[in-house]
Amino acid sequence: MSRVGNSPILIPAGVTVEKAGNVVNVSGPKGNLSLNINPSIAVEIEGNQIVVKRDSDQKKVRSLHGLTRNLIANMIIGVNILWSKKLELVGVGFRAQGSGNKLVLNVGYSHPVEVVAPDGVNFEVTDTTKIKVSGADKELVGQISANIKKVRVPDVYKGKGIRYEGEYIRKKVGKSAKVGAAGAA
Repeated sequence: MSRVGNSPILIPAGVTVEKAGNVVNVSGPKGNLSLNINPSIAVEIEGNQIVVKRDSDQKKVRSLHGLTRNLIANMIIGVNILWSKKLELVGVGFRAQGSGNKLVLNVGYSHPVEVVAPDGVNFEVTDTTKIKVSGADKELVGQISANIKKVRVPDVYKGKGIRYEGEYIRKKVGKSAKVGAAGAA
């Protein structure tokens, strides 16, 4: 019995959900998304609710049950509100500039790094050190945010780099000078 898979999904006003064969299409004010459903999972639209059911108790089908329900729920939230991730640049001289669908990062390399947003993802540079990545597709927003973070991963000794807003970086203690027999002459 899946607690996640059995709970119904409420469809908010302004969002339409359609099922055509094994494809679920969700459209709303912020965009349109579609998802291919496994044939062993049944999606039923009842009024303003969506119910996801499975046809067997095999392990693979049980795991797909909750996953499919959450993917559809994430699509509904995305086309209604938008998903977003916030990143911050920490380091002397680190800055970001947004121009259209491009993000230009100066993060300590000899050259600026350009990141191009795919369709459905927007970059917003609120401050020279703060970036907001937003879009309707939760998976795509998370992947693009991870790719931006990968440009300059936070350093464990000084804490410099690109990190998620509010992320805590545990810093390592640096090398300590030992005074031994050879150094105390």
